[in-house]
Parts: sequence; structure tokens; C-alpha cells
Amino acid sequence: MRPRATALFDRLDLLEWQLCRRIARLSLHRPWLATLRLASKLGDWPVWVALIAAQPLLHESLGIQRLLQYSITALVAIAVYRLVKTRLCRERPFITFVNIIQCGEPARDRYSFPSGHTMHAVMFCVMTSVHAPWLMPLLVPLSLLIALSRVGLGLHYISDVVAGAAIGWAFALASLHLAG
Repeated sequence: MRPRATALFDRLDLLEWQLCRRIARLSLHRPWLATLRLASKLGDWPVWVALIAAQPLLHESLGIQRLLQYSITALVAIAVYRLVKTRLCRERPFITFVNIIQCGEPARDRYSFPSGHTMHAVMFCVMTSVHAPWLMPLLVPLSLLIALSRVGLGLHYISDVVAGAAIGWAFALASLHLAG
């Protein structure tokens, strides 16, 4: 008997593959592909590490506390994300459907659900919206581009990105609540 999650993912895959294929096909345009690759690389870690490291500069009296809050939240989120990802084992779109183009961006692992890039983008966006809202005109478009890049590069289904966003939102809210 197949696990319920696998059967659910099989149904979602069939519902989403055509839209994912269309979005990935847009990546055949070189300037757009370059933009998506850059967004994906930035969402890998550089922007978030810089944001964490900048906390003492952004908040005079609470900078170290914010640095610790963002760091601990990120580490807990990564641990839960990896646990979920390795238990649910949803294949990436370019693996399941040969007609979804993977646009040269290497996948860190075989599985797609949920999107860790999107999880981090949303998580840090929500946390920053409370602590440094003036950064939102930069972070919101970047976060949206990171999420779009994951589908556009053939690495994730739309539902992977939506789930990653929901998980990121939940971790951010929990972190903000716990830090008071």
C-alpha cells in the first residue's frame, strides 16, 4: 500500500505540471533565466546571512537579541524543513515530468516539498516587517522573485512554494510571539 502523502502528491503533480511547464518555458528567455538564477542563488543563503549579521547595526539596543532570534529561528526552521522534506519525498518536477525543463540550476537534493528557499524568504520578510519595516520595499519583491524562481527553474511545483511560504509564515509568527 502506498503512503497517503505519495498518492496526494501524485494527484497534485498531475494538476500542476502543465502550469509548471509553462512557467519553466518562460525561462528559455535568457534575461529572465539570468534573473531567476540570480534570485535563486541569493535565496540560497547570502541575503539571509547578511540580514542576520546586520541585526546589530539595524537595532542599537536589541541588535544581539535580534541576531540570536533570527539565527535560532532559521536553524529550527531548517531542521523541521529537512525532516518534512525527507519524510514526504516528493520528486522535483523536472524528475517526474521530462517535458519540464530544468534550467541549469542544480538541486541541493532530490525532493521538492516544501520549498526551503520560499520558506526562508517569507520567514525573514515577516520578521523584518516587524523589526525594520523600511526594508520591505527591497525584501518583498526579492522574496516574490525567489519563490517564482523555484518554479521557473523547474525545481518546485507551485504547491511546494505555497507550502514553503506557509511554513515560513508560521515560523516567523512563532518567533515573534516567543521573543515578545
